[in-house]
Amino acid sequence: MSTIKVAAMATSRADPGKVFALLKDPVTWPLWSMFKSGELQRPGRGDRLGVGAIRVFRTPTSCATEEVVELVPDRRLSYVLLSGFPFRDYRADVDLAPLPDGGTAIRWQSSFYAKYPGTGWFWRLVMNRVLKNTAERLAAGAENPAIVAAVQA
Repeated sequence: MSTIKVAAMATSRADPGKVFALLKDPVTWPLWSMFKSGELQRPGRGDRLGVGAIRVFRTPTSCATEEVVELVPDRRLSYVLLSGFPFRDYRADVDLAPLPDGGTAIRWQSSFYAKYPGTGWFWRLVMNRVLKNTAERLAAGAENPAIVAAVQA
């Protein structure tokens, strides 16, 4: 069984700091993503939202639990899936890069194995769509003054 790799790109007019603030804090995710709730289940070591933090995200039909495994302020957030989808060894890296004329390039990539043989093609399609949608919503959310103000409050 081969590794499934998916990636999505988006750009935001917001600076990397604003994009990163939304990405890092699970409580903000319902403001800009498809998730209906996001919560911190366990704080990270040192930084409560940093490495070691366990985050839970829910939609009407799913619940995903993730652990932050790498954090580079305003540049990268990486996480592994602990439960919620039929994947093995799921890891995602979200990289942010400042654009020359301002704004942020967002690259959201993941790799995993399908837990059940023969379902990899399906999960590749689903996760391509999910990552594209989530990256685009993150980009737009960071540009929305109401969302940014809610996060800073």
